[in-house]
Amino acid sequence: MTDRRPALLLLALLAALTLAIPAARADGDPASDMLISQPLFYPVLDKHLSEADVAGLRQLLFDADQAGLTLKVAIIATRYDLGAVPSLYGKPQTYASFLGQEDFYYFKNELLVVMPGGYGLSQGGKPAPAADRAVLAALPAPGTTGGTALVAAAVRAVRALALERGIELPTATSKSSSSNRDRILIAAGVLVIAASGLGFRQLRRRSTR
Repeated sequence: MTDRRPALLLLALLAALTLAIPAARADGDPASDMLISQPLFYPVLDKHLSEADVAGLRQLLFDADQAGLTLKVAIIATRYDLGAVPSLYGKPQTYASFLGQEDFYYFKNELLVVMPGGYGLSQGGKPAPAADRAVLAALPAPGTTGGTALVAAAVRAVRALALERGIELPTATSKSSSSNRDRILIAAGVLVIAASGLGFRQLRRRSTR
């Protein structure tokens, strides 16, 4: 008799996922859903935003977290990125507090919002410390809905917040240089081992003659 338990288990999992998806989207705010499990929300429909830029920002957030600055980022290019709350477009600080309250039970660290008109920063659903908000107030507003420019603005903001804490995050260039240096060292090591092996084989041939 065929064991139908794996098939029944699969059907049960699919049913659970079907029920969970509408529940996750019930509030109509895409960023609040994404940031529960991810450190970054960005306008995925922006065709001019490269995966390399997004990957660079993700890496920066990882580096910041490792250095002691745990931060989530929501990049809002247009009012469509706000789902059911388009009235908060152009109000980055208001939206940062709103978003922090939405996800309060999932994370209580600082949350950075980047909009064309400027930045918002909250912590646990409330405005972040004044010193951190002052750091962002000193930065120029992105002034564009372009995803690439908004990601670059988010990178500047994250670096500025890190520096305010005395944390200097590595740059992509320094990481690339380090990676290149590692590759060179590995290649040199392989050459040394190969040369040693060749010399050993030559010695064996001479000794057997």
